[in-house]
Amino acid sequence: MKDAGRVPADLVDNGFYGQDIISVSQFDRDKLDYIYRVAHEMRVLVERFGSADLLQGKILANLFYEPSTRTSSSFMAAMLRLGGQIIPINNVQYSSVTKGESLPDTVRTLESYADIIVLRHPEVGSAATAAHYASKPVINAGDGVGEHPTQALLDQFTILEELGRVDDLKIVMVGDLRYGRTVHSLTKLLVNYGVEFAFVSPEILRMPDDVLDVVRQSGHAYTELDDVHNVIGDADVLYVTRVQKERFTDLAQYDRVRDHYIIDEELMALAKPEMCVMHPLPRVNEISYAVDDDPRAAYFRQMRNGMYIRMALLASVLGKA
Repeated sequence: MKDAGRVPADLVDNGFYGQDIISVSQFDRDKLDYIYRVAHEMRVLVERFGSADLLQGKILANLFYEPSTRTSSSFMAAMLRLGGQIIPINNVQYSSVTKGESLPDTVRTLESYADIIVLRHPEVGSAATAAHYASKPVINAGDGVGEHPTQALLDQFTILEELGRVDDLKIVMVGDLRYGRTVHSLTKLLVNYGVEFAFVSPEILRMPDDVLDVVRQSGHAYTELDDVHNVIGDADVLYVTRVQKERFTDLAQYDRVRDHYIIDEELMALAKPEMCVMHPLPRVNEISYAVDDDPRAAYFRQMRNGMYIRMALLASVLGKA
């Protein structure tokens, strides 16, 4: 983390100014409450006015080493909604990396042009490495199978917006829990609240022990099972993930588990009238298109919430929220 030093008089001392956003472990309930309050204000701002000039004159370097539609577009939309500008770099494999340039050198080059850097990279720990070498703030947009903190923040914000609270809920996570960095980060974030977990997956896609250790050490109750039918009736939040083909080295193994869970109208008939279905997207076959019309299907509202959360983070880190 960077030492922001003294906050200039024209900026807001909000606890986030000049800081990197690398891991959900940086957030306690006070910081979460602050970011969610600002995100809600950003939602109101967009709905009423469309945009603002809070970040006029600021430049974001959007540095993506992996393909991305939602996260990359969401950060760009967030910066543009706040009046800032963007350097979009979505095909790093065709740039100076092919000439052998290291991540630290790429980051130090880009911060010469930008005020803040958003990084997605396939290697776990890459965001922390970039932040170590950069003098400008770095936001982790996903590092391999490690963390995806801004996704976790938007996910929890969606739970709050959909159900009005986070405490006293049963959170059911279904699908690829082994490779899904979204469920890793969300679980670590949710232990700040009074929730109960159920982890539903095939044996080979179980939640990793390091994440379960966080749950156990926090004193939260959890169960592991392989049949979503056994828990759907108790779920307040059903968080579904796709089985990620790109993370498998054995495609025969992928074929055996890819359609293990399908959320359809028949399954939703067993769920509570007031609950929400979430998905970080993209989906393949794991949620039927017929479920899209169910008012409990929150995954596209979840995507829009991502823009509000990223607006809140950009404004906060740059001292404008």
